[in-house]
Amino acid sequence: MFIDFIARKTSMQKALMTLIAAASLALAALPASAQVVQVQGAWARASVPGQKATGAFMTLTAPAGATLVGVSSPAAGVAEVHEMKMEGDVMKMRALPSLALPAGQAVELKPGGYHVMLLDLKAPLAKDSQVPLTLKLRDAKGAESQLDISVPVSATPPAGGMAGHEHHKH
Repeated sequence: MFIDFIARKTSMQKALMTLIAAASLALAALPASAQVVQVQGAWARASVPGQKATGAFMTLTAPAGATLVGVSSPAAGVAEVHEMKMEGDVMKMRALPSLALPAGQAVELKPGGYHVMLLDLKAPLAKDSQVPLTLKLRDAKGAESQLDISVPVSATPPAGGMAGHEHHKH
């Protein structure tokens, strides 16, 4: 009876290990579009010694819809999603608690609009370096996730990036 119990236990362990391996392979085979958010054209503005804040910019697309609920970076004491907009004839900037990413629609984070604000910089962001950012997301079903990205630092938007994506009202 004891040997019969051990044989069943070993058989169950093998079945469990097979199930775990199959689940791991299935998750690894998910297409890139299964990501909650796709990031394009990301860059951060270079800073100079003594400068305590700068911005990071990118285009975010959530195929199934999501919400950007936060951002962090080891390069900054505080990282926030901000909005700049005209109120009358005054440009105002404010932190947002979250930013909706409607399904399939590209949302631009760019100078003069929505952007990531990096405050209390721990060191200057040097041109041609990289800055790590963690985007905190909530998908359409309410599940939270994080997306770690490495953003190039530049004095100007990268060529072929967001510089050519300016929209004007006529």
